[in-house]
Amino acid sequence: MARLPGAGRLSRVLDDGLEGLEHNFVTARIENLVKWSRARSCWPATFGLACCAIEMMATGAAHYDLARYGMEVFRASPRQADLMIVAGRVSQKMAPVLRQIYDQMMEPKWVISMGVCASSGGMFNNYAIVQGIDQVVPVDVYAPGCPPGPETLMHAILTLHESILSGELTRRRDANDGGAGIDAGSGPEALAGRPVEILPR
Repeated sequence: MARLPGAGRLSRVLDDGLEGLEHNFVTARIENLVKWSRARSCWPATFGLACCAIEMMATGAAHYDLARYGMEVFRASPRQADLMIVAGRVSQKMAPVLRQIYDQMMEPKWVISMGVCASSGGMFNNYAIVQGIDQVVPVDVYAPGCPPGPETLMHAILTLHESILSGELTRRRDANDGGAGIDAGSGPEALAGRPVEILPR
């Protein structure tokens, strides 16, 4: 006698109850659905500062098509964005503005540091450039390169999606009270007292 397709699954459900069901949208936990929706609907804030911004714009164009990830809408208002892609070097005068925009974004929010200048100051090892934006905002994913191409940025975005789905980022934020613990103050003078180390040439 031939077995009907799916008979094994049906017998598992009859024997084990709901535990016998395979994981699907009906049996998923609300937490998993929320993580999935957060990962699939990141709306980036427009924060391009230098040449990396050209690559970020190319990533959002038709050839690379960020719409596949549900994030084709770059928002001009931080209150409508939950992902900040810092593309380019950040000057000391821009650091408080960066922090203010980050503080205005809705929770939970994520940060991608795009390019070597945003990640470590790059070739600009001087008093005017912040030597890594992790001094100002908590960074979730670093995209290396000078400038990183659209493929590298897309890889960083997919890495961020995986971290959101695993819940690792929200656990880390809860452990650190939700941020970098840095008060950028109300103007550039808030960062003026920070010591700057000048390396010999």
